[in-house]
Amino acid sequence: MPFKSPLDNPESAAFAWARYRRLMRFMLLITIGVVSVAVALLYKSNGMISIHLYIAAALGIGAAMLLTSALMGLVFLSSGSGHDETFTDERKRRDRN
Repeated sequence: MPFKSPLDNPESAAFAWARYRRLMRFMLLITIGVVSVAVALLYKSNGMISIHLYIAAALGIGAAMLLTSALMGLVFLSSGSGHDETFTDERKRRDRN
């Protein structure tokens, strides 16, 4: 029988997911700032080339940053809540038997 994960407890799960949402809000603000600076630098160095260039650059940088922060946030959620140790302990227990 597998061990219970700390995320099975509704209170600890709510705390962990609230921390994840807070991290994602923070990263959204940073992403907006970085995209704004990147588009401004692009405009400063090249002028008004095509609106499609700026849209593509903004979407590409924004999507890459948000995807990276979402995945890293899930790693932090899993590690910080003790969810990882639950399955590591289960594997160790199976290996001993």
